[in-house]
Amino acid sequence: MLLRKIRATAGVDRKPGSGRPRSVRIPENINTMRDLVLSQENAPQTHRRTRQIERETGVSCRTVGRIIHDDLQLKCLNKRRAQELTTCNTKSPLVRCKQLLRKFPEHSVSFIWFTDEKVFTVFTPPINTQNDRLYVSATTMKHDVDPKRLLQTRQTFSRSLMVSVAVSKLGCSDMFFVEPGVKVNGAYYRDVLLKQQMLPAIWRMSGDFFICQQDSVYELDR
Repeated sequence: MLLRKIRATAGVDRKPGSGRPRSVRIPENINTMRDLVLSQENAPQTHRRTRQIERETGVSCRTVGRIIHDDLQLKCLNKRRAQELTTCNTKSPLVRCKQLLRKFPEHSVSFIWFTDEKVFTVFTPPINTQNDRLYVSATTMKHDVDPKRLLQTRQTFSRSLMVSVAVSKLGCSDMFFVEPGVKVNGAYYRDVLLKQQMLPAIWRMSGDFFICQQDSVYELDR
């Protein structure tokens, strides 16, 4: 049969329309997959995962993947975590920034330095109890083992680290770290963060003329 096909067609390529007709990857199912996979404009995040599509349509997960990649020509993108911004969150900073620009002449805008602090919390990574095991000899009784070896302990309070930085149109200062356990009050902020760390960095980048705006523009009308 193969030789007959080569003599008739001068090749081994399949003729269009030959072979077993498709019963799953048909236009109707492809359109259904498109509706289930893609988020709808009037209802965002209503798409289905491949396993959910398999349960709803009866089409195997492998075939669903082929339809998505080969027929629909779609690719998967990973999501990133981000802070959700409300209408107030987006409009209010714009209003405050415009107020700041009206307060100062145009030539001094580049020399406005914003300083702020951020506390980073160090969380204890999750532990898989199925993998965190303690092996002893078969003759050892559990009550003979040191109790500390059988406990998974965690800290009562998470460790944290405070970082301070100054930013302007001219650039950004180095990150200044607050020593753990130090209470950041007015005296420490003024004598250490400002005088010893931030102000020398700002002087090096902008010279003697600059405007220091503590925290953010939200402080303008307070």
